[in-house]
Amino acid sequence: MTNIKKYLGSNIKYYRINSGISQAKLAEMVNMAPNYLGLIENGKKFPSAEMIERIAAALGKDTTDLFVLSPIEEDWKETILAKMQMFINCELKALREKKNKE
Repeated sequence: MTNIKKYLGSNIKYYRINSGISQAKLAEMVNMAPNYLGLIENGKKFPSAEMIERIAAALGKDTTDLFVLSPIEEDWKETILAKMQMFINCELKALREKKNKE
């Protein structure tokens, strides 16, 4: 499975689930067989450009949202960056306190 298929499929599934839409309902909304949508979400099939546009519209997303770093990975990235910033701030505080004691 290529990365583009993986990102597309996992992002569609993520946005679908977070929107509270079943796989069958999304397939109906975009006029697609539910099993084909399942293959797309699992990265085994790649839809046409027209179908990608219909899926994005049904999910209330821009088509580019379906291809970027997955939302889950983006959340992890933000969490990691926040933790790194907290660590840096703690280290700087400790260094300042040490300097003030000297």
